[in-house]
This record gives sequence, structure tokens and C-alpha cells, in this order.
Amino acid sequence: MAGAPTTAAPRAILHVDMDAFYASVEQHDRPELRGLPVIVGGSGGRGVVAAASYEVRRFGVRSAMPVRRALALCPQAVCVRPRMARYAEVSAQVFEVFHGFTPLVQGLSLDEAFLDVTDSRMLHGAPEQIAHDIKRLIRERTGLGASVGVASNKLVAKIASDLDKPDGLTVVTPGRVHEVLDPLPVRRLPGLGRKKGEQVAAAGIATLGDLRRADERQLRPLFGREWQAWRDRAAGIDERPVLPDRDEKSVSNERTFDEDLRKPEEMQAALAALADKVAARLRTQGLWAACIGIKVRRGDFTTLTRQRTLTPATCETGVIAATARDLLDAWLQEDLRSAGRAKRDGPSIRLLGVSATALEDAAQEDLFAAADGARGTRLDSALDAIRDRFGGAAVSRASSLGRTRR
Repeated sequence: MAGAPTTAAPRAILHVDMDAFYASVEQHDRPELRGLPVIVGGSGGRGVVAAASYEVRRFGVRSAMPVRRALALCPQAVCVRPRMARYAEVSAQVFEVFHGFTPLVQGLSLDEAFLDVTDSRMLHGAPEQIAHDIKRLIRERTGLGASVGVASNKLVAKIASDLDKPDGLTVVTPGRVHEVLDPLPVRRLPGLGRKKGEQVAAAGIATLGDLRRADERQLRPLFGREWQAWRDRAAGIDERPVLPDRDEKSVSNERTFDEDLRKPEEMQAALAALADKVAARLRTQGLWAACIGIKVRRGDFTTLTRQRTLTPATCETGVIAATARDLLDAWLQEDLRSAGRAKRDGPSIRLLGVSATALEDAAQEDLFAAADGARGTRLDSALDAIRDRFGGAAVSRASSLGRTRR
């Protein structure tokens, strides 16, 4: 009927959780580990398990468990030291897949994120189809598996992603929330914690259904003034939005070239210009970066990333540009070795990017401190002032004036 109100479609939220991420990366990179019980973690007397493969979980080994205890449970387990730079590199590939479907991506860690695909349905299809496509692309680009929960809010999506691991996909429509949640043990409720979960179970509230149906008299002694909020959570009620963090947690700049670059000096000049822009944006926002990364897309559209942690954090162009240059040089050498080439020209490159992550607020009094980097920061400041007054193209660094194709 004309003028009748329309009912808005429910939100479509995905929770994507990589399966045993660190351990899966190790098994992917080292085929001899596939099928074996793998523990990623420190091997010293106080080492803890950072990740456990599904093969070792059958013995009761879990993340955050002391390695000594884990080896007592599974003496045949293979211990591998963490490679955080490698995990960050693979994580960047995974998050690139996410951003191909929606800008509303809230990362929780290297291997876990919420995605709001409510407005992506017209372009990419139903939420379940989007989840299938995300799983497929992650598998194609990284060789790894992911489990996905699909629901109308973050809480239910997170619970759903854990119901069919590994490589699972669970869809919980609004009409099935109680059917799915009610039978689950109360410890499945995110945020409850082990100790509080034990207290709730000891009070006779064993399942989420029990918690949903409990009254104030039962819940107030356990949760105080928050008793209603916890009962709502057990009922699958959650209005929190997905808060995209890409702009808040990284500063990046990339460029696609009209013609592929083939000469290393052209690539380095382009990379220097990108690093200069990233550093200038950091200074404008009063930020320092503790991790610098590069993005390289070949002519065949194969994309890779490399990252390096910096100590201390910086906003200085020279440091950022040098780090990006070293990362690219290392990759070019690696590419030459793997391709068996012994020639000056490198691979064809259609896109380069520089990113700054692990951001922290810069202390104003340190920006022009008389330290080793003082000369660089004075130059940066002078160039920033010129660009502010006359525009971004008014002045360029010599390092960025190589023969890059326009």
C-alpha cells in the first residue's frame, strides 16, 4: 500500500576467525609439518603456547598454556618459534580480502575481524555468499582456512564462527538466535571469562538459555547492576556497530603505474615518493609509526607485502624511506634467486605502496629534539611548511626524482 512503512533488512555482520593462524602459517610454509602436532611458542622454561595446531589440540593443548605443560600432554609435539613479521605479512593479505567486500572492517587481532556487509549485498550477494567468497579468496591467496559466523550482530556472529571449526561457516538468522544460543554452555558467552563463568555455572545457570531466562534475584548477586546487560547478551542482543579501524591504525599511500616498472631504480624512486607522502601525513596527524610495510603488485596482479618493526617509532621521512627501500631490495633479491635470473631488470611492477602501522601519538617536545634524527626532522618540517603554503607538488626530494614513468 502506498505510504506504508517499509521494514529495513537486518544488519549483516560477519565474524571471520583464521583457524589456528600461527600454526597454520607454519604448516603452510613448511610442508613437512603438515599433519603433525605443532606448537608455536617459546621453548624456554617459561615459554607459553602462542598457537596450537588442531592436531595437538586433541591432546588438550591450548593457547596461553605453558609449553612445559603442553609437552607433557603431547611429548611428540613439534615446537616452532613465532615469526611475527611473517604472520603480519599474511594477515595483511587476509585483511585485503576483507576490504574487497566492505570498508567496514574492525580488526580484533592479526587473525580475526568483524565485517559489516549490510550495504554490500547489492554488489556482492547475500551475506552467506559473501562469507563463502571470503573463505575461498583467503584459501586461494594464502593457502589457509578460516571460519566465519554470519548473523545480524557482532555477538552472535562471534559465537557462530566458533561452532564449526575448522573451516566452518555458520549462519544464524534472527529467527534462529534462541534455537542456536540456548543450548550452549554459559562459558561460550564472549567476555564472561573463565572465573566468572565458573561462578555462574556453580549458581545453577549452565547454559545461555538458563541465563536468558534467569530473573534479577538470581543474577544480581552474580553481576550486580549489570545483570540485565548480561541477560540481554545471553539472548543475543547486541547493538554495537562495526567500527572500521583502517584509517585509525594505519597511514598508507600507493600508486598504480600506467606502464609497469622494470628497473630497480625506477621502483626505488617511486617508493621514495610514497614514503615521503606517508611520513608527511604522519607528521600532520601527530603520529609516529613503529612498523613500516611495502605493498608490491606484479604485472600479473600477484600481490605481496613485507613489513619491518622500528625501534623507536618514527615520523621521519629518511627512516621510513630507508626501511621501505631495504624491504624492496630484499624482495627483489629474493625474486631474482627464485626466478633464476641474473639480469639487471627486475620483475614487472604495476603498483607500489608504503604503509605505516603500529601508530602512537607523537610527543610534541620530541619532534625537534637535538638527537641523531634532528637534522632529518628539521628538513621534514621545512618541506612540510613549503607544501602547506604552496601545495603538495611545490617541492620534492631528490630521492624521488628517478625516472619513474608517469
